[in-house]
Amino acid sequence: MSGVFGFSQAFNTEQQVQITLRRVGHHMLLASGDSTSRVLPIEKMDNRYKVPFAAEFAFDPDQIITLVDSLVQQAGIANGYIVEMEECSTGNVVHSYEVSSKTKKEDVACKGRTLPKACYNLFFTILDENNQPYALHADSAINTYANTDNTSGTNYIKFGLLGILLLVVAILYMRRRRHAIAEPIEQEEPVEQREPEQANNEHIIAIGAYQFNKHNMTLSMNNESVELTGKESDLLLLLHTSANHTIDRDVILNEVWGDEGDYIGRTLDVFISKLRKRLEGDPNLKIVNIRGVGYKLIVDR
Repeated sequence: MSGVFGFSQAFNTEQQVQITLRRVGHHMLLASGDSTSRVLPIEKMDNRYKVPFAAEFAFDPDQIITLVDSLVQQAGIANGYIVEMEECSTGNVVHSYEVSSKTKKEDVACKGRTLPKACYNLFFTILDENNQPYALHADSAINTYANTDNTSGTNYIKFGLLGILLLVVAILYMRRRRHAIAEPIEQEEPVEQREPEQANNEHIIAIGAYQFNKHNMTLSMNNESVELTGKESDLLLLLHTSANHTIDRDVILNEVWGDEGDYIGRTLDVFISKLRKRLEGDPNLKIVNIRGVGYKLIVDR
């Protein structure tokens, strides 16, 4: 756990956070023996990131601690954070821990039995250098604070107001969590109990003029629908998650093909060509090649 509690000055973007969390989800499934199920798109909820999964799995709490810490440190996206594992059907938090400057090593390395196979969501909250939940906006930096002039009273006022705001957010957040744990019966009903149309709509993403059903892996426009392969679906989701931002070629290969080792040099180019044909009905959508770097999905608004 060395190096966890010092706050770095590295700039990290929203894109890096989401890619790292997708990698966390991917390795969690591999650790449970599942190499085929998908990690669904990351959802940002206030100061928290939700990592949903397409399939049920079992997990070892000790293994989660080691896995998350290793990948978060490797990516450098956060030095302080909270991890929560929530059961989908009840909304109960079945495992959680905090890594921060105030956390002792023995407090983090909690022992626990392996939790049974079920539907789980992983929640990840970034903490700032004051151990408060930190809201990251697209293309902004985390764990980064500008150097201030000790003689500047204006800067002191700004940081003081920011500290008060973060404290209020933390209090509201903790109250909401206590309420959710104390009254699990009033949690949102499971997806399988909702109306079919409502559950289905949650899987639909608007990409330009197209409607992408990430569950059925279909792409629709003007009452015409085509089915995508698993890799086409994963690639489109990744490009959409970082729309108008370049994704490195190596990152795409790792996220879509992972450790499967079933791709060659031209595989990605072939799949990009297929997706371009799928999206050619909307002239405002373009997948461009950033030479020597990777690819970018451009969405003209």
